[in-house]
This record gives sequence, C-alpha cells and structure tokens, in this order.
Amino acid sequence: MAKSKATILIIDDDEDVLLSAKLLLKKHFTNILTRNSPKELNQLLSTEALDVIILDMNYRIGFNDGKEGMYWLKHIIGIRPQMVVILMTAYGEVELAVDAIKEGAFDFILKPWTNEKFLATINAGLELSKTKQKVSLLESANDALEGNISQKFGPVIGSSSAMQKIMKVVDKVSQTDANMLILGENGTGKQHLAREIHRRSSVKNGPFIHVDLGALSENLFESELFGHKKGAFTDAHEDKPGRFELAENGTLFLDEIGNLPYNLQSKLLTVLQDKKVSRLGEGIERPFNARLLFATNAPLNEWVSKGKFRQDLMFRINTVEIEIPSLRQRPEDIKEFVNHFLENFRTKYHKSHLKINEDALKILDEHHWPGNIREVQHTIERGVIMSDGHEIRITDFNLSSRPAANDGIEKFDNLNLQDIEKLLVEKALDKHEGNISKAAKELGLTRAALYRRLEKFNL
Repeated sequence: MAKSKATILIIDDDEDVLLSAKLLLKKHFTNILTRNSPKELNQLLSTEALDVIILDMNYRIGFNDGKEGMYWLKHIIGIRPQMVVILMTAYGEVELAVDAIKEGAFDFILKPWTNEKFLATINAGLELSKTKQKVSLLESANDALEGNISQKFGPVIGSSSAMQKIMKVVDKVSQTDANMLILGENGTGKQHLAREIHRRSSVKNGPFIHVDLGALSENLFESELFGHKKGAFTDAHEDKPGRFELAENGTLFLDEIGNLPYNLQSKLLTVLQDKKVSRLGEGIERPFNARLLFATNAPLNEWVSKGKFRQDLMFRINTVEIEIPSLRQRPEDIKEFVNHFLENFRTKYHKSHLKINEDALKILDEHHWPGNIREVQHTIERGVIMSDGHEIRITDFNLSSRPAANDGIEKFDNLNLQDIEKLLVEKALDKHEGNISKAAKELGLTRAALYRRLEKFNL
C-alpha cells in the first residue's frame, strides 16, 4: 500500500510511546517526526511543513492536570490557526480532552491506543488538514484574482502578417512548459497574449496569476511573490501564500520583469532554478508547479550588456522570446481594434446606433498611436461617451493635440524607429514643459518607462 504524503509530528515525554507511534505510522505516512518536549515547537513550525501534530497532555513527572498540553495547544493554534492538533491522553483525562477540543484541538487519542483507532483518527485529521490548506490557497487565489473579474480577455485581435507569425509561435509553444519572455511597448497587448498562451496550454484549467513587478516596492517583493509567515513583519497578521504558490498547476505571469531591482534578481533566479519558495520569516521550502511567463517593455539584451540585468536570469526567462510589434508597425490591424472597441463601448453605454464618420475614421487610421492598443481603447471609449446624435466626429476623440502619424517623420529619411521614438519623447517633454507625469501619460507610458527612455536617449 502506498504511503500518504504527509509530515506528522509526535510530541511525548515517554520514549516508548514515541517509538511505538513512529513504528506504526511510518508504514502509512511519508515523514514522521518525534520530539520528547514541546519546547522545539516554534522552530518546527517555522522549518517543517507539518500536516498533523500529535500532542501529549502532560510533560512533568507527577503532574496530570493537562495544563501544559492546554498551554501548548493554545500556543500552536495562536501561531497556526489552521493546524490540526490531536491530543494524547489517559482515560481519566477525557473531560479535559473534551475541553481542549473546544479550544481548537481536532480530536484526542486514549492511551493505550488500538492501532485501528489511532490510524483512523490521524487519517481523519490529515484529510481535514489537506482540506484546510486547499481552502486557504483558494481564498488567497480568489483575492488575487478579484481585480481581473471585470476585465474581458477575448481572442487575440490582429490579422496582419506580423501577428500571424506570432500566433504560429504561440501554437508551437503553448502546450510546452518552456519559460517565455514577451517583449513590446506599453499597450501592445502583452498581458492579453500571455492569457492566450495560458488558454491554449495544458494548465488552462488552473489559475492565471498576474503580477505587475513595476507596481511592487522592494520591501513587498518577497512577501507578494513568496508569501510570508504570521509575524514576519509589522503588518503580517496571518500566514499568507505568495503568488508562486497561488499559481500552482496554472500560469504565473510576471509582468514588467525589467523593473525588478538588480539586488532582487538573484533571489528570483534562485527560485526559478530550484522550483521552490520559502515564505518570508519561515524556513520551509515549498515546491511549486506553475507555467512561467514574463514580459517587459525594457531593452533587456541591452541592459544585460550594461550590467543592469543579470545575464543568467535572462537565460532562464527567455527559453522562447516573442516580440509584439507596436501598432504603428502593423497599421492594417488598427481598423480591427477600432471596430472591436466600438462594438464593446456601444453596448456598454447603450448607444447601439453609433458609427464613426469618414473624417474621423481617416484620422484614426493616420494617427501614430504612441500608446498602442490601450490608447485605441481609451480613444474609442471617449468618442462613444462624448458623441451626440448618430455619429462620432473627430472632435469627440480629442486627438488633435496628440502626435500625428507623420509628425516629424519627414526629418528622418531612413524612418529609424529609435530616432522617431526619441523625437516623440522630446516633443512630449517640450509640450508639457518637462513634467514627467504628464509627458508619460501623453505617450501612454508609465513614469518608470519614460525614465528608461530618457536614459536611453541621454535626454
């Protein structure tokens, strides 16, 4: 008979009891720990992934009042409210054991025990322990996913030759477990493509956990990704699994990987190599099984050569690399996005009669779209909201103040994209008199992304 995968801790001051229990239980469970004193509990709770604790009620010779057992029971429940604790007690202490159950114990075993009763009680406790662990992970995953409930992610849009090539790669690699790096400017649809890869993968029925590393401060990085133990820091009021654990049997999408500070890159590399995480404030190594996807708008290869991004981490995350071209590089897809968002927002705002007039369509087709798909979405939504009557006009979009598709391009005979990008950054800074926040918003970038471009172009 195969052993049940579980770690069971037995605490009793009688060495004969410990030996008898261990000999019985090791035939049925994978990991049996024994201790003759509960004084090591704090260390064990921090270093072992315990499923069930079997706790004796008395540890001092001549004392049979069970006070020590009650003290340590409350101590365990205070640290790990979900821990399953089974008490061992003599016949005359049954009433005390019943009181202990009211304090949080799962059940009690009378000494001397029968093997059948002993095993039945532990199996029942183990089943409850596994259920509690699953419920805890599901609740945490639900919290992590709540922010995505209102978002709709349909099929990837775009029939241009560039997108067709990308989707062929997606078809090849989605069913594998290869790490993938998705590159592209802000607003090009990197998260959307990541979700499409998840939908086509073998773990499509598992969770899709999205982490924006650009939004995490250094002091939250380990807690959010790896989880933390209760009391690990001031606001750690309960045990919390990290995103790696929440993505178990699913996909973990680490967005804006380029924003990860250099000193934290080695920690991420270690986790990716070992496929294990340790919660902050805890020494237990927890294996994880999740498909890993990464994305960034940063020039990582350039940063590797400059020593800003670890080369070994780069090798680890980009087994397969996909770069989504900007919308200006695939203008044939613009109309598809316009029609898609128009249909969505006509329904949302109950304006099913609306259409875009010819002059407005021409402006949309010629616009440079520095914010890519995200800018198209916001522009169409504004047009639907601001329109009166049956048509959306040019003035409803408010695109006049934004760079036109050919704005300044005539200065570059070779149409070099980096030169054009530099020009757009300069124009946005000039327009907003050096205000980084406003310039970044105009360009459809985050402040961090704009700062990287300022450094890149020595502006």
